[in-house]
Formats: sequence, structure tokens, C-alpha cells
Amino acid sequence: MYAKNLKNFLRRNGTYQNDKRKLNVMKQFNIPNIYRSSLISAIKNKRRMEDKSKKDFSPTLLDFGDIQLYLARHFGFCYGVENAIEIAFNIIYENPNKQIYFLSEMIHNPQVNADLAMRGVKFLQDTYGNQLVPFDEITKNDIVVIPAFGTTLEIENLLKKKGIPTEKYNTTCPFVEKVWNRSEQIARKGYSIVVHGKPRHEETRATFSHASALTPTIIINDINEAKELAKYIRKEKPADEFYKTFKGKYSKNFSVEKDLQRIGVVNQTTQLASETQAISDFLKNIIKDYYHLDEQTIGKHFADTRDTLCYATNDNQSAVNGILSIDGDIAIVVGGYNSSNTSHLVELCNNKLPTFFIDNADRILSNQKIETCNWRTKQINIVENFLPPKLPVKILLTSGASCPDAVVEDVIKKILLLYNSAEKFETILKTCDNS
Repeated sequence: MYAKNLKNFLRRNGTYQNDKRKLNVMKQFNIPNIYRSSLISAIKNKRRMEDKSKKDFSPTLLDFGDIQLYLARHFGFCYGVENAIEIAFNIIYENPNKQIYFLSEMIHNPQVNADLAMRGVKFLQDTYGNQLVPFDEITKNDIVVIPAFGTTLEIENLLKKKGIPTEKYNTTCPFVEKVWNRSEQIARKGYSIVVHGKPRHEETRATFSHASALTPTIIINDINEAKELAKYIRKEKPADEFYKTFKGKYSKNFSVEKDLQRIGVVNQTTQLASETQAISDFLKNIIKDYYHLDEQTIGKHFADTRDTLCYATNDNQSAVNGILSIDGDIAIVVGGYNSSNTSHLVELCNNKLPTFFIDNADRILSNQKIETCNWRTKQINIVENFLPPKLPVKILLTSGASCPDAVVEDVIKKILLLYNSAEKFETILKTCDNS
């Protein structure tokens, strides 16, 4: 039920590269058909058969004449999300007379969370850890489900004291657990942990909790904070300023004088891969220079953590880089606005061409207006005449790892309606089914 085979494999195998190989033989999940798309399933199955090693990141062209849609090679539900959805709906089905709570949103997707709420599920906290339902209201007779992001040790202990078994209803993504396991390995060797992640994100808070229980831990949000941290590693700034600069981001009793001498970098699994690599390389070089080390001796002060990014995040970002090889007119990225992995896909696209971040097809308005979310500020803006007047229009399309394929299909249909080409959808579907 909890994908134990994959979890055991990840515990045994520390390398990211083999994870995708193992996934090829893992179980297929039973998720509700409302999240499936016949068109996208056919496309993904075809690409999977043609490229079993998943090395081809070129997009799939759907040519509707006036509209040419380029679908990213990889997008949509990942292993961890499908695992969480299957568990969640099984719990609801098997416990019709019990109150079911989720610690927070199960995944960062509004449609899925709304579907759970319609079935009586209540959420104890919001995305940022603000309490929606007091813990005092839950009893040992209730079911409390840990979301795919995992949770903190503090909350786990609180639930256990109430007699609620946290291990029984746990949808934590195995790739998140892999980061915790890697953190534990290097902590036991005497390294402090640097977590590259968004400090308020559920997964980062959970990873920080697990790591800081074993070793001094600090969260950095981006390369700029890594550069600021370097000033304390090199002792260029007084120690007391550290505690002001990184307030709320370091573990209890963190000592800037001694706890930055030996470090290892892990990450929130949905961060931008290039940024995590840049941060790790930067801090490694700082350590190398300060302690006068070479590649043979760097291990004395910098742990080899390898990449802790999840396979889906890496594949989706690589697929976006592949789709950006097309000279498109605009890009549309579909997913929850509080989804970290989706926001980074928007960031990548936005660096090259006009990009619109939407969470459902209704954001595309019939008069060619579109409601789009700013990936940085989360502000919703209305953009007029977002589609260029020329024909054919080339649109690059992808979605985050928590976005149902059915939502992407709705977006495709909405775009076709704008060009009075709705009837062409069935033609393309038949072509994909027969190929």
C-alpha cells in the first residue's frame, strides 16, 4: 500500500540515477479516472514505448492547423503523487464512518484537495503551517493522514501522544524520505546539514525537523543566501550577525563558530536543479579555498551528498529545457500556484518567452484574456490579447508533478475553442490511439 518496495530500494541505494530504472518495474497506481486523460495517456504510452530509457527530451507536437501545441516530454503526476492519491482515496473508501484529517494539503493541487474536501476530509493546517483546525479537536478515534511532503517530528510526537498511529496513514513521498535518509547518513559522520529549500514549504520544514534532530542544521533559500553563509564560513563577518541574518532558519544551539566547519548540502526535492547544483558547488569551493583542500581531501569538511532532487523534478525540468528548443510564441504552465516544482517550470520558461501560469482551463477567458499567476509574488494578473495574431500559433505546454492530466486536457480543449477548432480534438485523439 505504501510502495514499500521502492522505499526499501531507495534506502539501500543512495544514487539518484538508478531511481528511474527501478521505477520502470514498479507498481501502477489505481487513481480515480477523473484525473486521467485519454489523449495524454496515449501520448505518454507511445513516448514510453519509443524511449524506454527516457533520454529523449524533445516535445510532442499536436498539430491542429492554426494551433501547434508542443507538449513537454515529461509532465504531470509523479510516482509520489500517485502513491499519495491512491492511499488517500483508499483511506476514504475503507473508513466511511470516521472523520479523516490531513495535516495539510495532500499535494499542491487545488482540484485534488477540493475533491478530498468534498468527501469530508478536513485539513488541520494550511500550506504554511497555520492552524485551521486545533489539534485539541482531534481524538484517537479520528484518522490523521500525513501528506506527501511528510511532516515534522514534533507533529508526529504530538499525534502519537494522542494515540493516533502516524505510520498507518502516511503518504510521505519516498523521495522525500530519501533526503532524510541521506541527511541521517552524513549527520552520523559529524557533518552539519545545509538544506536548500523554501523555509515555509511543508517539505522543507519536515526535512529541517528530521535533520536538526541529529545534527546542526540551517536552511538557505537561494544562491544569495549561500553567498551570505560563506561570509561566516570564512569568518569575514562577526558571529552575532549570523543569528540575525538567518533568524528562524537554524537549529537550536547552532554554533556559527564550529557548526560550519563540516557541512553537507541536501535539498527540498522540488527545487530548481541548476540552483541546487550551483549552491553545492559554490559552498564546496568556499570550503576548499578556506581550508586549502583538494579533491582528495575535501571530504574532511564537505560531504558528498550526491543529488537529492527527485527523479520527476529532474525529468520535468529537463523536458522543459527540451521544449524550449522550439521557437514558440508563448508557453503555458499548468499547476497549483503554491506548487514549488511547478513554479520552477514557469521560471525556466519565463526566461525565454512570454509564459502564463494557470491552475485550470477557466483561467483562459473566451475573449482572449488570460488570468495568470506571477510565480514569484503569487499575484493574479489579467493579460489581454495573450495569443499572437499570426498563424499558426506555437504554444509550449507543460504541467507540474501534482497536476492531473485531465486538467491539461481541459486546457487544450479551451485553446481549441478560441480558434473554433474543438472538433479537431477527437481527430487527434483517434490518431494517437491508433499510433
